[in-house]
Amino acid sequence: MAKTVRRRAAILGLGGAALLAALPRRSRAKSYSPGVTDQEIKLGTSAPYSGPASGFGVYGTAQTAYFKMINEQGGINGRKINLISLDNAYNPPKTLEVTRQLVENENILAIAGMLGTNPNTAVQKYLNGKRVPNLFLTSGGERFNEPKEYPWIVPLYPTYVAQGISFARYIVAKTPGARIAVLYLNDDLGKDFLRGLQLGLAGKAKTMIVRAVSHELTDPTIETQIIDLKSTGADILMQFTTPKFAAQGIRKVFDLGWKPTQFLSSVAASIGATLIPAGIERSIGVLTARWEKTPTDTETAKDDDVRQYVEFVRKYMPSLNLEDNTAVPGYINAFMIARVLKACGDDLARDNILKQATGLKDVQAPMLLPGILLSNSPTNYAAFHAMQLCRFDGKRWVAAGDMIDTDDLK
Repeated sequence: MAKTVRRRAAILGLGGAALLAALPRRSRAKSYSPGVTDQEIKLGTSAPYSGPASGFGVYGTAQTAYFKMINEQGGINGRKINLISLDNAYNPPKTLEVTRQLVENENILAIAGMLGTNPNTAVQKYLNGKRVPNLFLTSGGERFNEPKEYPWIVPLYPTYVAQGISFARYIVAKTPGARIAVLYLNDDLGKDFLRGLQLGLAGKAKTMIVRAVSHELTDPTIETQIIDLKSTGADILMQFTTPKFAAQGIRKVFDLGWKPTQFLSSVAASIGATLIPAGIERSIGVLTARWEKTPTDTETAKDDDVRQYVEFVRKYMPSLNLEDNTAVPGYINAFMIARVLKACGDDLARDNILKQATGLKDVQAPMLLPGILLSNSPTNYAAFHAMQLCRFDGKRWVAAGDMIDTDDLK
């Protein structure tokens, strides 16, 4: 059993109002960085509201909606949150442009961490050089956990390398003679997953991986790559890519009559965004790594945090399909930022915000699987220490083995 399962939760994450009431307001002299007044805390972020990854735009919408909820509940320590969320089109130059605008023109306090490896990579050096916190960004790229070189960049997502290693170890344990074909996005996301797979297979990687082919985010389709991979006779297909392409891949595999065991990257493991477009019948048996609850899962539907999330979506994001899990990490991101700001009290200097964001200890955030607690430190920003391999049974994700201690995936 994972070490995190044995840890005792210090803070219960049951939604905005309950959490903010539970944390004490510190009595200390006021200390403000740019973006803070006695009445307001100004944050900035960007999301792909347009472009080839616009399906991820609901992540940014969830952040904005969460802080709207917080403001209606009275704000944080008497201050309202002004979150300015701009369109980055999932384009690195555009992301840098709008981030500069937020920092230099809007004078924000911090960035509410964005979704995506490419956007966060584009602003990593800039934000770090400006000493502006990028709080709890959603990307599993290992490059974001570098406290010595980039102390102002704080991730909140299990690494892609660790996920790749967990897939590899599962395969070696279940089918040690398997032939593996890999489709990967040609960026840090796809390359980190592939590297993790290779590390997990160790000396067997060269013989077990029979072919690995890449694609670009701007490609209209990956059908040619799937046909190529089928020709290898592989009995396992890894899809280290985004929902749009994973859905295409699942459909094409089915249409070709190919029947490999399929693994999806976590970013493509949304029932609503990937499996339903691919076809539920075609998706049965697909595996992935998970740490978040699915809002429509009957097994957890009565959990307090799930019920609060559903109520939040109905009130603040009524057009969202609950089966689209893309909003969940945006919700968690905003929850964690609210928690940090509350803990800061009147010391809203950027140094203190960074201190609070990198001193998490056994935090139970909403919408995480039971036993998954968040802890990090100033020398290691990795906050996730457990995840679960799951298989899609046609209705829901079901556990495929015990909880994995990611600290052991070295």
